[in-house]
Amino acid sequence: MSLDMLIPFSILLILVIYLIYTRSKFEKDIVQLYDKKFEEWKSTSTFKEEKKEDLPKVLVGLVYKQGYKLKIELLDKSVKDNLEKGKFQTDNLKG
Repeated sequence: MSLDMLIPFSILLILVIYLIYTRSKFEKDIVQLYDKKFEEWKSTSTFKEEKKEDLPKVLVGLVYKQGYKLKIELLDKSVKDNLEKGKFQTDNLKG
């Protein structure tokens, strides 16, 4: 009885080991292929990383808190559109 089940399980074990081996070999080949393609791309590419220069900060308005409301007084009217669209960043200067 045990010999009857030993043959299918041994075939199954051999099949699993074979599939694991072929998959790992395939993954190594793919990684090497992509590494080679990446190195070729780097040598032929004209892409250069652009360095972003830090733009100077300009005072364009003041923010006051009156009760539960915030009041913004603009010194430069050109930033009004950015405020209305919500395109601004908040930073905490004091914890």
